[in-house]
Amino acid sequence: MTRRSLYGRCSPDALDRPDPPCDDEPVPVRPGAEPFSHDGGDVAVLLIHGYSGSPFSMRPWAEHLAGEGYTVRLPRLPGHGTTWQEMNLTRWPDWFAAVDREFRSLRRTHRSVCVGGLSMGSALALRLAEEYGPDVAALALVNPAVKIDHFLLPSLPLLHRVIPSFPGIVDDIKKPGISELGYDRNPLSALHSLVSHLKDVVRDLPEVTQPLHVFRSAEDHVVPATNTALLLSRVSSTDVTETVLHDSYHVATLDNDAEAIFKGSAEFFQRVVDGTATS
Repeated sequence: MTRRSLYGRCSPDALDRPDPPCDDEPVPVRPGAEPFSHDGGDVAVLLIHGYSGSPFSMRPWAEHLAGEGYTVRLPRLPGHGTTWQEMNLTRWPDWFAAVDREFRSLRRTHRSVCVGGLSMGSALALRLAEEYGPDVAALALVNPAVKIDHFLLPSLPLLHRVIPSFPGIVDDIKKPGISELGYDRNPLSALHSLVSHLKDVVRDLPEVTQPLHVFRSAEDHVVPATNTALLLSRVSSTDVTETVLHDSYHVATLDNDAEAIFKGSAEFFQRVVDGTATS
C-alpha cells in the first residue's frame, strides 16, 4: 500500500512505486527550503543538508562555492522542507536515493565531484564515499552525525509504531535571530530508519579513503563530539583535517563560524583536485 500520513498525504516517492496513483496535492515546500543548483566549472560539489532540516541551512555555503566557480547541487531531501508528517513517510533509502541520483549525474559530466554535508548529510556523504570510492574526490563534513545516543533508542522499534513524533531540537545556532527552517517535531518512523542505517555507515567507515576535512563545533547541543572521534578513528583516509569551531553550535553553516567553513572547504576542494593532497 502507498504510505500516507494522518492528513492523507502520499509518500513523496509514491509515484515511483507500482501502487495505485495518488490523488492528493503535493505538500507545499516552505519558502526558503527550495533546492539550489548552479552550473560552474568542471569541478562539482554536492551539498547535503541535515535530518529534519532543508537546503536553507546550506544555501550560503552553496552560494559561496558557486561564487568560487564550482558547479553546485544542493537537493532537498524527500520529506524535508515541508511538514514533519510528510517526513515521517520517508526513510533513509529515499534520502540516499536523492543524493545518489545527483552524484551520478554530476559524475557523468564533471572532472571531479566533491561532497559536503551537515549532520545527517555528512552520514549520507560518507555512504556515497563508501559506495563510490575514488569517484568521490573529497569530503567536507560539518558536525557529522554517525551515531545517535538517547535513552529511548532501545524502545524506538516499538515507539515509532505507536507515537508519531517527539519534540525536536531545532535552531541550535549561537548567532542571535537565525533560524534553520527545521521541524520542531522529530518524526519517529523517520528517526528509526536513520538509526538503523547509521549502523551500516559506521560498519563501512574503513572503506572511506578520500581526503577528509571535518569542521566540528566545540559546543554542539545536538551531536556530541564523540561522533567525530568515532568517525576519525574508523576511516582509512590519510589526508585528514579537523577544524574546531569555537563560536558556533550545531548548525554551524548559519552561525558565526560559517565563513571559516565556506573558505576552508573551497580551499580544501581546490587543493585536492589540483593534486596536492597531503599525507
